[in-house]
Amino acid sequence: MTKRPVLAVLFDDVQSLDVTGPVEVFAGAGRHAGRDVYPIRTASLDGGPVRTTSGLRLLPDTTLAGAADGEAPHTLLVPGGEGTRRPDPRLIDWLRENAPRAERLVSVCSGALLLAGAGLLDGRRATTHWAVCDHLARCYPRVAVEAEPIFVRDGSVSTSAGVTAGIDLALALVEEDLGRDSALAIARHLVVFLRRPGNQAQFSAQLAAQTARREPLRDLQQWITEHPGDDLSVESLAARVRLSPRHFARAFQAETGVTPGRYVDRVRIEHARRLLEETSDGVREVARAAGYGTSEAMRRAFAKALGSTPGEYRRRFHAPVATAR
Repeated sequence: MTKRPVLAVLFDDVQSLDVTGPVEVFAGAGRHAGRDVYPIRTASLDGGPVRTTSGLRLLPDTTLAGAADGEAPHTLLVPGGEGTRRPDPRLIDWLRENAPRAERLVSVCSGALLLAGAGLLDGRRATTHWAVCDHLARCYPRVAVEAEPIFVRDGSVSTSAGVTAGIDLALALVEEDLGRDSALAIARHLVVFLRRPGNQAQFSAQLAAQTARREPLRDLQQWITEHPGDDLSVESLAARVRLSPRHFARAFQAETGVTPGRYVDRVRIEHARRLLEETSDGVREVARAAGYGTSEAMRRAFAKALGSTPGEYRRRFHAPVATAR
């Protein structure tokens, strides 16, 4: 089996889980395969211990210069953390010179800022932690920032959202390398879901939107999530809170940060995805239950939001329902 060496870049004020999450996935995949498929090394500028944002100290295996002298890694892992805000210029220079040697370049969380600073994301699609997306887009206009997905893959460069999204991305890479069974085994061992696709939003509809301050609108948000198959038009929702449609639409967006229609879209597609993942209901039944009315309407929504059809989504992410014995 082909070896795929992994090199993780370390620096002071790195987010520890950005490093250890993906590393545990690759190390576990190697153990599951019964051989050292993913030999892992860590490196910092001077080779000395680095302090993580939590205070935990990590001891690198070597210096970045030493790592560059050896065989190029198959996967170069660049984590995030507070240390990405004012990085050592030497780290950016090292990435600019050496990162292109790796077959696969991976960033976690705000590690995308380091890649962008080195010019490695120019002309590419990328994501990062939701709190950093605006900063990334503003400071690096040549990067096509996608704020919603938990990870984005553009050729040999993959970027992921905050912290645990690095685990999702690493599982996707293991699945590509070794197959679904290996990735599923590691996901089970780490007690995480394998089914989170890269185009899944960083937030659910409830988390993506702010919670309304006024109780009627706040209660309406919860009601929408519990009744995705009902009439959720602006007129109908406005009537539930006894406001005119125009006043309701303005108030809802002002308090939640999204339009009523956008909120409803998110709720419905989340509900449909959950049914496709967890039940054996037919696509027509799922479409009706999620409020789409027809399977064609749901297909258009999936194509727009996820880039796949409901059928393709189910084939990839459906979890077989256990039967009683």
